[in-house]
Amino acid sequence: MYKLLFVICNLFGILGIWLLEFAAPVAAQCPVCIVTVGGGMLLAKKLGIDDLLVSIWISALNVALSFWLAPKLKIRLLRNGHFLTLFLFASTLFYFRLTDQIGGSGNRLFGFDKIIFGQIIGLVVMTLANHGYLFLKSRLGHTPFPYAKVAFPVGLLTLITLIFKFTFNL
Repeated sequence: MYKLLFVICNLFGILGIWLLEFAAPVAAQCPVCIVTVGGGMLLAKKLGIDDLLVSIWISALNVALSFWLAPKLKIRLLRNGHFLTLFLFASTLFYFRLTDQIGGSGNRLFGFDKIIFGQIIGLVVMTLANHGYLFLKSRLGHTPFPYAKVAFPVGLLTLITLIFKFTFNL
């Protein structure tokens, strides 16, 4: 039984690697990705996952949305992805404040509200991952591997989430 499972897993792995060779280029941070991550965060919140961890991913979603949306906007000031990121960051915090999700006394880590702290971490990590990918791509002259533009931010966010999850038992 285990040999059959091992053979099937290996075949799927080989097929997956082979299919990556013929993958078409995609636009990272596309609307489908954004809606999927947003829906996943709503589900995570309903399942009782800690506010800090959910907030990290919501902030990363804001950064992804900003850089995807910025070139499409007509307002000159909002066409800057960094400015739009800060605008969405502020509006998200404003929304959390209006809905009384920020300010609970039991919802703190290092003296900061977990939602605010998570928003800051998500913003910084996602921005660093995006710029890290661009730096590496410029140094190599090409992308390091297929879907690296997606893998860098998601991988770094997953790593940071796991570090906080297991370090602080969230």
